Amino acid sequence: MDLAGRLKPRQLMLIQRIGETRQLQTAAHMLAMSQPAASRVLAEIEAEVGAPLFARHPKGMEPTLLGETFLRHARVILSELESLESEVAGLRAGESGEVRVGSVTGPTVGVLVPAIQAVREAAPDIQATIEVGPSGQLVRGLEEGRFDFVICRLPPEYDSRQFAIYPARNEVVSLVVRAGHPALGAPRRLAELRDYEWVIQDLGTPIRVAMDGAFHAAGLGAPERITNSSSLLVVLSILGGTDAIAPQSQEVADVITRNRIGDSFATLELADALAVAPYFVIHNRSQQMHRAAERVMQEVFRRL
Repeated sequence: MDLAGRLKPRQLMLIQRIGETRQLQTAAHMLAMSQPAASRVLAEIEAEVGAPLFARHPKGMEPTLLGETFLRHARVILSELESLESEVAGLRAGESGEVRVGSVTGPTVGVLVPAIQAVREAAPDIQATIEVGPSGQLVRGLEEGRFDFVICRLPPEYDSRQFAIYPARNEVVSLVVRAGHPALGAPRRLAELRDYEWVIQDLGTPIRVAMDGAFHAAGLGAPERITNSSSLLVVLSILGGTDAIAPQSQEVADVITRNRIGDSFATLELADALAVAPYFVIHNRSQQMHRAAERVMQEVFRRL
């Protein structure tokens, strides 16, 4: 007996309908089958299992003990097939599925999180995974298939031809300080700020490169007192108890100064704006994007 290889969903549906109606003719009608065809299908199933599934009576058909067992499993199998059909339809429509996105910090809070929230309002079954990190780590993950797309810069060691690259925006640097900082209240030049303690991202990161370049362009050396950290928790901890200055992307600075902790922090007004090299939306040309990921990416584009 090889039921798994021989039984078809339509045969299971017939058994289920007979169990519900207790009438072969009614079950056949519900499935748009003739009664002789339904009778033949039932006989084939019973021959395969080697025993009757239903006892025939003048007033209808009653499942045998074997029939009750068969019915119970048929209901489970058909229910799973319905779930499979629904899930496949949801995936094809972009209404479900897992979306994996990597992003540098700024666009994560300013663009990506709001985009995912907007998509999930319309498609709550979409699951999202967000990884924040430096561009090199993110592009490597994209190349390895760990992300559907990334929002970052393309490091020079990668061949741009293997990626689809869409322009996003430039990052503007804001200088975050504690509320009540002595440098607040007037536009400041870097020469006025150099002697404060600074909390800056690691060497080689875009904001660090931009800050070093700005100091050099102003004819200044880098600040003497620097704590290197890309951790926002470390940054906020240091800022809260000192007069330190922390360069952050404008998106991150907006989150820090406008949410519930906003009364504790502020941004300095600079005489000359500071900008970072632009970031991009990038996906691997060799990987097919599924509908849910495309949907999130399109929402990201709308917010850039």
